Amino acid sequence: LTYAWIFNEYPTFVHQDNRRFVSQETGNLYIAKVEASDAGNYTCVVTNTVTNTRVLGPPTPLILRNDGVMGEYEPKIEVQFPETVPSAKGTTVKLECFALGK
Repeated sequence: LTYAWIFNEYPTFVHQDNRRFVSQETGNLYIAKVEASDAGNYTCVVTNTVTNTRVLGPPTPLILRNDGVMGEYEPKIEVQFPETVPSAKGTTVKLECFALGK
């Protein structure tokens, strides 16, 4: 499976950059330092690479608050690494780590 996200309407896909990341492990979309231009509807697209079929999830709205109130929560580091990661010499290993909180 591969994961992608549509921003507002097809064919506008979310492009990964220094603020946006789509996990190919979980399908989650991560946006750092949300800006006004990020507001809109996001739709997850899951593609079966064997059959080349796609399924779209329901749109999820991202709405910015104008009242200046943000949810306060303790910083949390999300790490889901196995205790060991076997790999062959010369191969690439990608580990994902996300810091959440304020």
